[in-house]
Amino acid sequence: METEGINDDAYKAWGTVQSPAAPDEPQRTKRQAISAEPTALDPSQLTDVTLTSYCKNKESSELIQRALMDNDFMKHLEHGQILTIMDCMHPTSLAKGCCVIQEGDDGSTVYVLEEGMVEVTKQGKKICTIGQGKVFGELAILYNCTRTATVTALTDIKLWAIDRQGFQTIMMRTGLIKHSQYTDFLRSVPSFQSLPEDILSKLADVLEETHYSDSDYIIRQGATGDTFFIISEGQVKVSQQNSNDEQVTVKTLSKGDWFGEQALKGEDVRTASVTAVGDVTCLVIDRESFKQLIGGLDDVHNKQHDSDEVKAKLQAEGDFFSSVSLNDFNIICTLGMGGFSRVELVQLKNDPNRSFALKVLKKRHILDTSQQGHILSERRIMMEAHSPFIIRLYRTFRDSKYLYMLLEACLGGELWTLLRDRGSFDDGTTRFYTGCVIEALAFLHSRGIIYRDLKPENIILDHRGYAKLVDFGFAKKVGLGKKTWTFCGTPEYVAPEIILNKGHDSSADCWSLGILVFELLSGSPPFSGSDPMKTYNIILRGIDMIEFPKKITKSAANLIKRLCRDNPSERLGNQKNGVKDIQKHKWFEGFNWDGLRQGTIDSPFTPTVDGPLDNSNFDYFPEDTEEPPPDEESGWDLEF
Repeated sequence: METEGINDDAYKAWGTVQSPAAPDEPQRTKRQAISAEPTALDPSQLTDVTLTSYCKNKESSELIQRALMDNDFMKHLEHGQILTIMDCMHPTSLAKGCCVIQEGDDGSTVYVLEEGMVEVTKQGKKICTIGQGKVFGELAILYNCTRTATVTALTDIKLWAIDRQGFQTIMMRTGLIKHSQYTDFLRSVPSFQSLPEDILSKLADVLEETHYSDSDYIIRQGATGDTFFIISEGQVKVSQQNSNDEQVTVKTLSKGDWFGEQALKGEDVRTASVTAVGDVTCLVIDRESFKQLIGGLDDVHNKQHDSDEVKAKLQAEGDFFSSVSLNDFNIICTLGMGGFSRVELVQLKNDPNRSFALKVLKKRHILDTSQQGHILSERRIMMEAHSPFIIRLYRTFRDSKYLYMLLEACLGGELWTLLRDRGSFDDGTTRFYTGCVIEALAFLHSRGIIYRDLKPENIILDHRGYAKLVDFGFAKKVGLGKKTWTFCGTPEYVAPEIILNKGHDSSADCWSLGILVFELLSGSPPFSGSDPMKTYNIILRGIDMIEFPKKITKSAANLIKRLCRDNPSERLGNQKNGVKDIQKHKWFEGFNWDGLRQGTIDSPFTPTVDGPLDNSNFDYFPEDTEEPPPDEESGWDLEF
């Protein structure tokens, strides 16, 4: 049972612009992105954190386990995680009439009701009652959010509770410990020792745990096989048939040993039998998964170094922008508004033909919502992002009240507006815009940067109609083969591993790309519920549970499903050829990638842009009358 909503993430414009509604049409509103507070947990020290467990009798333990297994969100966790959460839940009792959750408060705790009844009300209206053995308040353990309903005790009640910090520690810890064990196992196999760390890390993600009972055959001599095994628990017996057809034990293998590696090379007739001695757990990988991961992960055209010509151009640009100040610009109008930023169209006073977009951020709001890290990361990443498919950031300024980002002006309007007005796009149009996004992601991913907020709201068109990514507030330099844990993104676009707090990397962008293709072709995203938690639960059920509309062709549906695989290491774009695998997919057959990169192919829609000051492709926004207080004392923005 979910009783919560979302904090307005707030600091973005060109991404969370609220469009004025036309009086006679249903309003398709822009979606808010969510950013959890950065996790206070340091992954390197997590294994040393001691979790506090609370005594429970058998009945309570079983009731909590059943409640968790019965909950739409919790049932997706691993059995070991459910047991640890149950172990760490602490008891609390409240008398009849007491308030468990108050609408409007910040929430950080999830509850299991063991005894009694509670009532859920929203704005004074009764929604439902909840009885024993049920979970409620689960959105609060994903990120800091405002409770959108009140829960009151109808009788004396007994609850079990765990807070966000405890839950996230358990989730991160189990994943990290398992991943480091798997990586160590792999590292001990001689034929894997030369593999780079990021590939070992991906192999560890793709290993599947398989259990065997005493005397089970794991491999039979003479059979064909494509699977490689590492023993993580127990012992196995290796035997071969002699000339008298008798099974002769050759050796016994135990934890850390491996067998079947020839199958990964393609020599797949088994030369011995392997049987379990007692209970055995193996980590298993098949040849197909192995082949997908072992290969040159570098995307060649993204590894090109800038030519001298490009370097000279960037140097000249840098020199020019280092000498301009805020006073050199006239403000023309507002292009977009977010929770506490706005984007202004500005003109260079001494060169009226040059216009820019100036993103203006209120320092006070940034500090109040602890977004300093995101802002500085956005600046750092954008200053280095020299791709024709990413909006350029030329320079930043600051004064006592605001931070300013001087951006390239793209006056073709937002892709979101075009989608809103047209309803959906055909294959060719979608292919073009998706191609632009893929080029932007290829640039970022080859540099170890993840974007994390892909959606039509964050794609803007230039005067030619080519698409560029804007709004890098959630982008993060993670490094190749590394993961990060902060919950962020827009609910409909968030990958399952972000929801389940498993740690995520650039493969989360591959998932979002699949969602984007679906939305551009059909007009709405595949996963969406009446509140964020419902959306997350639908995402966790998987793409195969979604009925695709007729207008999505077979090959487009195949691409979407391969981008939206639950297991990140199976996703197209996250395997040995990286983004090339997406570009080679049959849906892109015949698409002119070189023409796209060189800007020589026609865009499906050429916006009308009459000169550098034409804002007609943007909605109208009133002036900002609210003056924020100055903020002189915080030292963090000295780097800005």
